[in-house]
Amino acid sequence: MCEYCGCQSLTTIDELTREHDEVVRLIGHLRTAHQEGSAARMAETAREIARVLDPHTQVEEHGLFPALAADFPEQIAALEAEHRQVEAVLAEAADGVTPSDPTWPDRLMEAMAMLRDHILKEQDGVFPAALANLSIEEWETVEATRAKAGSVLSRPAA
Repeated sequence: MCEYCGCQSLTTIDELTREHDEVVRLIGHLRTAHQEGSAARMAETAREIARVLDPHTQVEEHGLFPALAADFPEQIAALEAEHRQVEAVLAEAADGVTPSDPTWPDRLMEAMAMLRDHILKEQDGVFPAALANLSIEEWETVEATRAKAGSVLSRPAA
C-alpha cells in the first residue's frame, strides 16, 4: 500500500489505511471460507468487514470526499458508487443471516475483488490528493467526522 507520499503521517489517513489493511486481511479469510464452501463463515466474515467499513465509509463520504469532490467529481462519484455496491452485497448477510441465494458467495467474492481495487484507488489516489489539496479547515472537518464515526480498530500504542 501507499507509503511514498507521507499521507500516512496524518492520523486520519493512517487510521483509514489500517482499516483498509484489516479489510484486506478479512478478505483473505473470505477466500478460505469460499474455497471450503462455507457460506456461514463467509456471512460471518462479511459482517466483520461491514463493521470495519461502516465508520471508515462515513469518514470518507462525510469528510474526505466532499473536500475533494469539486476537483475530482467523476472519481469521487465512482468511489461512492463502489461503496454502495459493496454495501449492498455485505448487507445481505446482516443481522446474523446466512444468505440462502446460491449466487451470493460468488457475488460477494466479486464485490471483494472490486473492493481491493477500490482500496488501491483510495490509497494511491485519494489519500495523496487529500494531502496535497485539503486546507486546514477541511482537515478539521475530516477529523471531526472521524471523532463522530469512531473506529472498530484500536489506536496503536504511541
